Amino acid sequence: MMKRYLQKFCPKNGYLKKIEQLPLEQRWRQVRAWMDTESLSLYEELRESCPVLELPELTIVTRFSDCTSVLRQYDVFSVALYKPKQSDFWMSQDDTAIHWREKAIMRSVLDLEQLASTRQYVAAKASSLLHNAQGTIDVVGGLCRAVSIAFVQEQFGFDESDPNDLFEWSYWSQYDAFHNQAFDSVVVKDPTQIVANREAAGQNLGVYLIKLIQRRGAELKVGKDNNDPATRLLKLSMSGALEKFDPARVIRNLGGLLIGTVETTSHAAINALVELFERPEILKQAIAAAQKDDPSEFDGYVLEALRFNPSLPYFFRVCEQETQLATGTDYARTIKPGTTVIAITHSAMFDETAFPQPQVFDPTRPETNTFHFGQGLHECLGRHIGRQMITELVRQVLLLPGVKAVSKVDYKGGPFPEEYRLEWCHEE
Repeated sequence: MMKRYLQKFCPKNGYLKKIEQLPLEQRWRQVRAWMDTESLSLYEELRESCPVLELPELTIVTRFSDCTSVLRQYDVFSVALYKPKQSDFWMSQDDTAIHWREKAIMRSVLDLEQLASTRQYVAAKASSLLHNAQGTIDVVGGLCRAVSIAFVQEQFGFDESDPNDLFEWSYWSQYDAFHNQAFDSVVVKDPTQIVANREAAGQNLGVYLIKLIQRRGAELKVGKDNNDPATRLLKLSMSGALEKFDPARVIRNLGGLLIGTVETTSHAAINALVELFERPEILKQAIAAAQKDDPSEFDGYVLEALRFNPSLPYFFRVCEQETQLATGTDYARTIKPGTTVIAITHSAMFDETAFPQPQVFDPTRPETNTFHFGQGLHECLGRHIGRQMITELVRQVLLLPGVKAVSKVDYKGGPFPEEYRLEWCHEE
């Protein structure tokens, strides 16, 4: 039994030895705790000495090659765990007609030629909120969530909505789908309540979206075209051009726009800010880059900060057919069908085979190998929009004179940043 779950290797920092000494049922709980408090040193030892760590509940992979294999082989490693949380939404499916059709539709309505205006919108909205804050703000609720919700309302077409409602609907869906799986029971106190909250949020969101598309449909009939994603989706559905894209599918995909925007954007922006504020010399460079008209240099600082402090440090999949990971190495392991596999992409972004000198903060690193927006079939649909929103939110903060963090991030017992206070020199 011991050998089944933990291959013995020579440990560097002692994590594997400590795991080996624990009862089987306590090992994942301890590893999960280290992931929150000692992540990079833990991952370094795992990459070097046990890149495929088998535990009773799941298997963990930490090297770049294995993480990419898990995320790109959708026929071998599926998103089956999404299904109970997301029903028939295309994201909970792999190589299906619904997945390809509806993802293609959503990519077409999220017009990449509007990225410049996306950034301008975020800049203006963030600048206004920060100016009105008069020198102090909880940057989570007062800026990052607020701008993201406003973007959904004003750019995606969710008009006549309450920001608090949009937040609740998005929050519980994200929480349940990505932070309330069976393996999360070691950190989640009341998983049943989270499911109930997500179900209630989904029902209320559905009621709102039905009214929204009814309103949009009436507007289209009298010649009013809002030219936002909500309207574009409805126009396509009403045209009859796609037989299997009825109003019910419009509603499913509109819900995905909300759920995929708010908490993901806020969390990433907060994590980038935290990392930059903890690096005074790098912060000075980032502030200087933020002053330039061309944001491309500045964006590199945000993306590199997210490599050190990602909002999504891992992705989970289910093995569908027997396969081998770490093939051709002394650490090769055979993974059985039904095994939950966690690809720790935070670790993969410190693998020297893909990231030279990984401990060096290098804002000029290419983005190609990063996992900020996932990789493979389930790469983030809105990665281009999210990239603009996240980087510009951080940029607007760093444009504030003398800005500094005056608190640590408070998660309030959950998976997302809930409060993070900043202060700066405010002049009327």
